[in-house]
Amino acid sequence: MFEQTFKNIDDIFRKDSGCSSELDYTEQSSWMLFLKYLDDLEYAKSLEAQLMGQEYQYIIDEDYRWSKWAAPKDADGNFDHNNALTGDDLMDYVDGELFPYLKGFKQRAESPNTIEYKIGEIFSEIKNKIQSGYSLRDALEKVDQLSFRSQDATHELSHLYETKIKNMGNAGRNGGEYYTPRPLIRAMIDVVKPQIGETIYDGAAGSAGFLCEAFDYLRQGGREKKQLSTSDLKILQESTFYAKEKKSLAYVIAIMNMILHGIEAPNVLHTNTLGENLADIQPSNQHDIILANPPFGGKERPEVQQNFPIKTGETAFLFLQHFIKTLKPGGRAAIVIKNTFLSNTDNAAIALRKELLENCNLHTVLDCPAKTFLGAGVKTVVLFLTKGEPTQNTWFYQLEPGRSLGKTNPLNDNDLKEFVELQASFKGSDKSWSLDVSKLDPTTWDLSVKNPNVEEEVTLRSPRTIIKEIIALDKESEAILTKIQELL
Repeated sequence: MFEQTFKNIDDIFRKDSGCSSELDYTEQSSWMLFLKYLDDLEYAKSLEAQLMGQEYQYIIDEDYRWSKWAAPKDADGNFDHNNALTGDDLMDYVDGELFPYLKGFKQRAESPNTIEYKIGEIFSEIKNKIQSGYSLRDALEKVDQLSFRSQDATHELSHLYETKIKNMGNAGRNGGEYYTPRPLIRAMIDVVKPQIGETIYDGAAGSAGFLCEAFDYLRQGGREKKQLSTSDLKILQESTFYAKEKKSLAYVIAIMNMILHGIEAPNVLHTNTLGENLADIQPSNQHDIILANPPFGGKERPEVQQNFPIKTGETAFLFLQHFIKTLKPGGRAAIVIKNTFLSNTDNAAIALRKELLENCNLHTVLDCPAKTFLGAGVKTVVLFLTKGEPTQNTWFYQLEPGRSLGKTNPLNDNDLKEFVELQASFKGSDKSWSLDVSKLDPTTWDLSVKNPNVEEEVTLRSPRTIIKEIIALDKESEAILTKIQELL
């Protein structure tokens, strides 16, 4: 229903000199979608209040509402071109009045958990990049065609927005930064099995794919598909999902993605997670479940490393320490990390593996194939752990889809079906095995993925082939020597 409208919006951005990539298209459509969503939400709430004989207190003042400046309507409900700002007038209004007004919500909001604060935070971080007021007018009219006033419409918008995020991931080298394959996330959730009432946290939220998928899982009743009560829905909305994100664009996309999935006021903080000292994390800051794909390959400054007992510049290793500390005792986690973590011989990696195995039950390691993350040049594993009990055995599964993954042939849910089924009982197979941790070398704690079910193939050539090759080499040598003799 809305797919063509999304394409038309991107075409407008593509022709504007202020937008140069898929990242810009998503960023610019995000702030417009957010304001259209807010207008539809406030309209729906005002109707509800009217039916109850109450007066609704609007969040956005009348002059700044979408229906006033972005899409004014005449008495018949048609677009009012006579009162619609365009060209330089529109640019002056958006940059000089609208954005400063919306940015001010951050100071006026009662707390960071309110929709008012999120409005202020978003418009403190994002800028209107569109250069032409006529392009902006065209884009606004297209966005106005989208509706958030029905469940089906919102579901479709959510799906289309996910596609935009996926395209962002494909657009650059750091594909995994914005987009973790959804089949992989769903498999991680299937293993962790979150329940209503548990808190779920991602300290490196990116586009909030983990939290959105977890919300969908719980909203549909979890594994048991049970009917949710009104109180269950309230818990899901207000006190289940928590996230932090450092980068401005990812923060805005995370907020929009969660809103489109049905979470009205996402608990996402715009902050550097690694700037928090581990010693300051109290039980009240801990969570039941962690689902995350932290950035890897980055280098953190020495002052950030001081927040952690195991000092290292590797971003992923610092995040892993943060996640272990942030888990409640008995809490469960599924964390994506590059596979070299299992075998690196530097002091930090060895110390971190020792810490993990002694203080958590690393019960499962999923070894992912190359190109699981499009655009990312490293292989990854998923660590599944429970905090508060030492590891005795670790079950490994080597994911082999039987084909080369790529942009046109990505990971799918069926690829992970066997993993989820076998993991439930830690069953052995050609692709899975268990490792007795007591047999590890305590000087390295090396957890390298070595499938004992696969014999190392040594290709032995037949004697006939070897003799043929020797004869051919002899003839070649003879020909060279003959040429040399002719030169003498």
